[in-house]
Amino acid sequence: MLDTASTTATHWVFGYGSLIWNPGFAHVSARQGLLRGAHRSLSIVSHHHRGTPDQPGLVFGLTRGGACRGMVFEVADSDWAAVRQYLEAREQVTAVYRDVMRPVHLEGGGVVQALTFVVDERHEQFAGKLSLEQQLGMVRAGVGLSGRNIDYVVNTAKHLALLGIRDRQLMALVDLLADEAAAAA
Repeated sequence: MLDTASTTATHWVFGYGSLIWNPGFAHVSARQGLLRGAHRSLSIVSHHHRGTPDQPGLVFGLTRGGACRGMVFEVADSDWAAVRQYLEAREQVTAVYRDVMRPVHLEGGGVVQALTFVVDERHEQFAGKLSLEQQLGMVRAGVGLSGRNIDYVVNTAKHLALLGIRDRQLMALVDLLADEAAAAA
């Protein structure tokens, strides 16, 4: 695909959660970008990566409305088939996401069409809008094949902060997790 930011054949992937700090695939470059029309939320019940069916965790999804700042990864055409296969295996374990192409505005100018994983709001694992207390309980208890849910949430918050991306809801949850950790120490 030809993007509007360069003249070489490349593909783009938008990351808004763990892809920001752990993309796991070959890429030519990574830049900040803004996706309009969807926002990051802890809205997907995880039975695999960050929880189990008996003790589910929560992972991020892009839900309708608002905007989301994240990272946009440029992938060489020669790597695209392998990257696409990797992302399908990683992100579509239970088919809770729809993989779609969306315009992403690059920091510094330009717009690219990026592969974006948005939540399928009809899927049984879509939790919808949960209260902060509900999120806290699930994140605190969740552990899956990819590790503790707390680590996933804190790592995402830390990397967003390093990029200068402010997510008020996420930071409120991380503050509660930090308060709990301090009280337990």
